[in-house]
Amino acid sequence: MREEDIPKTTFRTHERHYEYLVMPFGLMNAPSTFQAFMNEGYWYFFDDILVYSNTWEEHMQLLEKVLEVLRDHKLFANKEKCLFSHEKVEYLGHIISTHGVAVDPTKVNSVLEWPIPKNVKGVHGFLGLTGYYRKFIKYYGKIAKPLTELTRKDGFGWNEQAQEAFNELKQKVTSAPVLRLPNFEEEFVLEYDASGTGIGAILMQGKRPVAYYSKALSLRNLTKSAYERELMAVALAIQHWRPYLLGRKFTVFSYHKSLKQLMQQRITTCGQQNWLARLLGYNFEIIYKPGKENQGADALSRSRDEGEMKSMVSFPVWLDWQELNAAVHVDDKLKKIIEEMKAGQVYVGYEYKQGVLYYKDRLVILEKSVWVNKLLEEAHSTPQGDHSGFYRTYRRIAANVYWKGMKKDVQQFVQACDTCQRHKCITTTPNGLLQSLPISERVWEDISMDFITRLPWSKGFEAILVGVDRLTKYCHFVPLKHSYTAKSLAEIFVKEIVRLHGIPNSVVSDRDPIFMSLFWRELFKMQGTKLKMSTSYHPQSDGQTEWWFNTTYHTPHKALLLKRCMEELLRLVAAVQKDLLEKDEALRRLKSHLLRAQDRMMIQANRHRRGIHFSEKVGEVACRLKLPPTSKIHLVFHVSLLKKAVGKYKVEDVFPTGLDDDRAGVLVPMAILATRNYTIKGETKKQVLVQWREQNADEAT
Repeated sequence: MREEDIPKTTFRTHERHYEYLVMPFGLMNAPSTFQAFMNEGYWYFFDDILVYSNTWEEHMQLLEKVLEVLRDHKLFANKEKCLFSHEKVEYLGHIISTHGVAVDPTKVNSVLEWPIPKNVKGVHGFLGLTGYYRKFIKYYGKIAKPLTELTRKDGFGWNEQAQEAFNELKQKVTSAPVLRLPNFEEEFVLEYDASGTGIGAILMQGKRPVAYYSKALSLRNLTKSAYERELMAVALAIQHWRPYLLGRKFTVFSYHKSLKQLMQQRITTCGQQNWLARLLGYNFEIIYKPGKENQGADALSRSRDEGEMKSMVSFPVWLDWQELNAAVHVDDKLKKIIEEMKAGQVYVGYEYKQGVLYYKDRLVILEKSVWVNKLLEEAHSTPQGDHSGFYRTYRRIAANVYWKGMKKDVQQFVQACDTCQRHKCITTTPNGLLQSLPISERVWEDISMDFITRLPWSKGFEAILVGVDRLTKYCHFVPLKHSYTAKSLAEIFVKEIVRLHGIPNSVVSDRDPIFMSLFWRELFKMQGTKLKMSTSYHPQSDGQTEWWFNTTYHTPHKALLLKRCMEELLRLVAAVQKDLLEKDEALRRLKSHLLRAQDRMMIQANRHRRGIHFSEKVGEVACRLKLPPTSKIHLVFHVSLLKKAVGKYKVEDVFPTGLDDDRAGVLVPMAILATRNYTIKGETKKQVLVQWREQNADEAT
């Protein structure tokens, strides 16, 4: 210690004060200061100095230089801790000899005597001791993963997996191999691999391992592609062995061929940029090596029991296989095949082994066996079958068994499945032929109407009423406020459409409650307008399918008024007659083109469709179904929404018991028990509590 710094080291005891005359390790920055001082010497680690050489003469020269350095710096070596002229030496927990680097046996005893950890701190201590020797242990990261998971917050819970990992790490440390000492005059070789569970690498020289490296992948990294995992493996391995590889040329063997041109590839992702940046400054060459030749690194990256898992191939266990086999031997056709095969005749695909008949390695069963339906139910209707389609159901059964006509039976069973027919979407061409609405004779004589609802609120408006002339396609868009009624809508209709174009002959719309209201129907009945409603769940009836005229250079505005938008009305009286004739001609051509377009569309659409017939039809493409009396759905449906029921099963009666066609059993109010007012969105409304006939007061609603 410097004279001026000695008082700074003063410390107090129960007897007196003391101060250091030499530098102790307990002071801040003492280790780094001592190491910086030792850097002027030779090979060392803090106060451990190692002198090695290839010959005795060279060794004596180096030893003399080291002792001179110690003398010049007034450093003293402890004679009792010094070893001279040894071929094997213990250094930093390792045994270094002419054969290589091995684990210190005294440290192995500490590992073997380590008790089962009782808390996270104990797990940390064990992993710290064994982790120091991880370069000796293949797939250390995989083995230690169950123990590593115990160190998470609130994650300690000693289990069977942790005990197995604990015992295996002890065994691996005791049987650790001897690693070769690195020779920096020779080229290093790095082999690596990345599997679905982790990454592993081996640093080698002369086909002998210098060090091992393995790392278990996190859940986030497990989801990455194979290319990303391979790139991450090579980057982490090179970074781990940086003291060996930096500044020297080395070779990387990879069985992932795309990484051969790693440094010449185009960088397309942030992940590539991140890992490639870690490789800058290293001088290496990547050589492709087929996977079958890369056994070492491949074993490091894969689970220790993965090889055992690959040998565990599961096969179905037939509990009643004797019953199945007996039925096969009773059947005349199969019995004949078995006897002829015993006589030496060959049947393509069939094998008879140990008294069991197989077809292409699949168990043969009788097509009339009761097991056929059981297998079909198991492969299709159970939660494992998940009501799959024909192909998946067939492949699931055909993987293990075979019977004559199996494909046809599976197809019929899947088609006749009641659950699939009721709930699966129709993927085939819809039933029924295309029926187009008739072409109007005059403009605004036939119109269609609908609502656009659930729009963003704008100046109090939340919906739009759309009115379209079915001849010219001229549209009106009228903003609406909630809540609109049949009366308010009728006023808007008269103001925005009737005022401009007159009362139409027909109105096509869906079955919106407003269009179905009594007020709306009576209003148009008095005006002589016919209301045409779409069938249930078939909005195509109100669709504007006649698109031909809108795709030409004509506009609905010109078809309606025979003038172009923003064109000045500079007409002479003498030209009025000519304009009217041109308008009539334009409308005539318009209807002609629409008719041709409709015919062409019907021909194309009906080419892959077929007409179906029902006992009770409403028009050409609609039919009336029997629904419960309390149903609020319209009874008429378009045929495209219907499909033929397949299979022999009884349809359960969906109608409640005690109800008939005159709606008997419908609740009838008997008395009002109470009233109240409530406010919604600033509007006050009245509610009543009703007691129904044949019900108690506590059942009132």
